Amino acid sequence: MNDKLTVIAHICAKAGRETQVREVLLGLIAPTRAEAGCIDYDLHVSQDDPRQFVFYENWASESHLQAHANSAHLRAFRNIANEILERPVEITKWSTLP
Repeated sequence: MNDKLTVIAHICAKAGRETQVREVLLGLIAPTRAEAGCIDYDLHVSQDDPRQFVFYENWASESHLQAHANSAHLRAFRNIANEILERPVEITKWSTLP
């Protein structure tokens, strides 16, 4: 059985906080990519709305994703998220079809 999963995280910055959110999100990339089980972790910004960001992530397993969720850098992000984001991060999990 393939335990690999894909995560798509939609993030919306508060108006006027786009640059700050971009910098905070960019700061998550290196430590996340260094985590065990991280296959890829790519940040995208909307071409139509600079407030909209998406992380496209692939993880070796759910347990690796859970370790990521409990990482120091993600906890630090959650501590400031309410003040810089328009709404909570929307996270969806996906499986690859054969």
